[in-house]
Amino acid sequence: MRDFLTAIQSNLFLFDGGFGTQLQKYNLPSGQVPEMWNLEKPQVIEQVHREYVEAGAMAVTTNSFGGSPFKLKCSDKDLCVRINKAAAENARRAAGEKVYVAGSVGPTGAILMMGDISEQEMYDGFKIQIQGLRDGGADIVIIETMSDLQEAIIALCAAKEFDLPIILSMTFEPGNRGFRTMMGIDIQTFVREAGENGADVVATNCGTGIEKAIEITREMRRNTELPILCEPNAGLPRVQDGQTVYLETPSTMAVLIPQLIEAGAGLVGGCCGTTPEHIRLFKLKLFS
Repeated sequence: MRDFLTAIQSNLFLFDGGFGTQLQKYNLPSGQVPEMWNLEKPQVIEQVHREYVEAGAMAVTTNSFGGSPFKLKCSDKDLCVRINKAAAENARRAAGEKVYVAGSVGPTGAILMMGDISEQEMYDGFKIQIQGLRDGGADIVIIETMSDLQEAIIALCAAKEFDLPIILSMTFEPGNRGFRTMMGIDIQTFVREAGENGADVVATNCGTGIEKAIEITREMRRNTELPILCEPNAGLPRVQDGQTVYLETPSTMAVLIPQLIEAGAGLVGGCCGTTPEHIRLFKLKLFS
């Protein structure tokens, strides 16, 4: 397999889509920790990855978004490593040797400024998680859906100990002061800090549908020369008949993929609500 950073230098690149929303199709109970299924139902996790591989994804993202010790409420270091290792192994079985495995690292859910956790505890927790992902065969670390820049940089610094390419992604929402994260971080500050601290790819995911994601990507490109990954939601979630639904269909999103590329994204995927069918149509638009 070619080095990931070499593979993305001169070619468009396709990631997978949403994972948690896909698990709902397999009757993941409300309140169930998805990461535990890496150990308890590995065949289900592998099947979701396989569906994305068959749709044309060039990288699949592990079921480890909430896999840090603090998020898992897990004081057993070995168990935490095992959960994340299994997440990467499940993805690797589906990916084979031609599709990359991106180890997902999400927020801890703790707030540094409130004293929920210390910087050292956060760093150590991310290091434990990433160790498991690396040991399980992850090719890439993707730190995603971050809103606190300090936490994002701590995760980035922990990831740099493992000699893997690193994607750093934050979630932006529109407001009176432009696009900012929930913690008030603007796009220019994010991409500057990400670059200065050694991210290989900057990204935005979740939070918005594809139209706003195009605007976010355009502003990111104005402020950085790093490769950009964009993974929008299939629109904002709505509740219909007691079910959470996403209204941006595969075809309505796919038709805007050329605009997303023109805005500056060389890497494309999907987040909440996107499905293997979304990815299949994204592939047609990317490589037709």
